[in-house]
Amino acid sequence: MAKKLVIKVTAGADAPERCSQAFTVAAVAAASGVEVSLWLTGESSWFALPGRAAEFELPHAAPLQDLMEAVQAAGQITLCTQCAARREITEQDVVKGVRIAGAQVFVSEIMGEGVQALVY
Repeated sequence: MAKKLVIKVTAGADAPERCSQAFTVAAVAAASGVEVSLWLTGESSWFALPGRAAEFELPHAAPLQDLMEAVQAAGQITLCTQCAARREITEQDVVKGVRIAGAQVFVSEIMGEGVQALVY
């Protein structure tokens, strides 16, 4: 079993099923004791802002806000630096506990021993 799971989610409300799958996998992994790093990129970047996850709706899916909180309780959520800049999102804007970091940090995370990476 992987020691760490890094998930990059690019989809947001524009592709709700893919988005929900990424958050669900991250939350289940975190609940199972796996170290999780969830990266918000592209349209999922908006979920780094307070209240945005609560607005997301998908029938028969767990609330995104709950999934995000589960990941934060046991892992790390990161907003892509370039994605944040393109959307004029700053560190002062994001949900408490969400960090902003770039490709160098992402690459260092996925290159570690025992790491599995997924992209949604």
